[in-house]
Amino acid sequence: MSAALLTPERRAVLSRRSLWLAYATAGYNLLEGLVAIVAGAAASSTALIGFGLDSFVEVSSAAVLIWQFRSRVPEDRERLALRLIGASFFALAAWVTVDALRSLFTGGDADASPVGIGLAVASLLVMPLLVAAKRRTGRELGSATVMADSTQTMLCTYLSAVLLVGLVLNALWGWSWADPVAGLVIAGVAVKEGVAAWRGEHCDDCAPLPAGATTEEKACGGDGCCTG
Repeated sequence: MSAALLTPERRAVLSRRSLWLAYATAGYNLLEGLVAIVAGAAASSTALIGFGLDSFVEVSSAAVLIWQFRSRVPEDRERLALRLIGASFFALAAWVTVDALRSLFTGGDADASPVGIGLAVASLLVMPLLVAAKRRTGRELGSATVMADSTQTMLCTYLSAVLLVGLVLNALWGWSWADPVAGLVIAGVAVKEGVAAWRGEHCDDCAPLPAGATTEEKACGGDGCCTG
């Protein structure tokens, strides 16, 4: 259903869904971050500690979405919300880069962490479900903010995979360099997505604007999403 065909009731339903998806993301990532940091400290694992810090960056992105959709007119906050999500991408990239370089150059040996491996597996199961729900909602609602937040969640899915590979390789063969190298690749992707969010380029297939679009909505571009 395009934005032009959305009834006020359906738009309200999608806005509430976006809000609850943000709450679910924030809650899961708070728990994920705490577990990762505690497990990382116990195993002296910079990868796990860095992953925990990345989880808190994801919480910041969800908090931006909560702030936007608690407004009576969420569209009025779209442009600033996109900028804030873009900043969270840059913060994520910074954390991953610092942690990866520290791991590469200090060469610290981390102990095996069954808890960390279990956490990474759990995140690989949960995060794709959140991504799919956010993208369906964002496309139907025509919200670049929801789409940008879904990309943030997808990056955390990639980081979960990177963490899992790094922890398993370290546990089996002592290849401690594998995780930070992959982490640097993820950091590069995060910077790219941060620039796209800052410019408002996260909603290429969003629904078109309704006929009665406001001046602010039209200023965001003709596809119902902010384009900077």
